[in-house]
Amino acid sequence: MSAQPIEHTPPDTYAVTSDNRLAVQVVIDGFALPAPTLVARPDAVHITLADVDDLAQWLYALGGEVRRGIELDGASLWTLRTQTPRGLNGSTVPVRVHVPVVAGEDVLAELHSAVSK
Repeated sequence: MSAQPIEHTPPDTYAVTSDNRLAVQVVIDGFALPAPTLVARPDAVHITLADVDDLAQWLYALGGEVRRGIELDGASLWTLRTQTPRGLNGSTVPVRVHVPVVAGEDVLAELHSAVSK
């Protein structure tokens, strides 16, 4: 008798992307979060916002870390790196919430304090 290794089939990219989209949509609806643009990927779901104040709503609801990109042409991209709450199966979905911020624009102190150094 010989043992044969069990080969696991790789996850279906479309199914994973769809599951991620659904999980994040449930969070958006549950917390009434702004999400004008949602782009689901197998590794994370990206939300693009138009107003930096909307980023504070996401931070308050889910927590996380804000990263501020370099300033180019008078603006920088701020990204909240967070995740969905744990599902029934214990899984989470990484969420990246992006917003462009024009140099000199007023930004809430809570966002400034969440920016990673």
